[in-house]
Amino acid sequence: MHELSLCRAISGVVARHAEGREVSAVHLDVGALRQVVPDSLVFCWGLANADTPWAGSDLDVRLVPATIECLECTTTTVLEEPFLVCPSCGSAAVTITAGEELLVTSIDLVDA
Repeated sequence: MHELSLCRAISGVVARHAEGREVSAVHLDVGALRQVVPDSLVFCWGLANADTPWAGSDLDVRLVPATIECLECTTTTVLEEPFLVCPSCGSAAVTITAGEELLVTSIDLVDA
């Protein structure tokens, strides 16, 4: 379960930015191609942060769909399945434009 390792890394980001202040929520974008199970990530968040100033904080995970752009016909497609082929022309010459994110987008601090 690599979600626990990811939560520890995210916790390091929170530590640098929260600077010891209490945190109520951490907002995270996770791309569909990241092979992360959002429910497992949320569960592991509580385990990884039990002894931190943000223990009990919420991890708000927003799943970012995978998107490709065809280099042949310039069609942009949101992928339902992880097939990196343009559905319009069948070309495999595509660029992934979204879906690989793993990004802390914001941290909600508790008012003192």
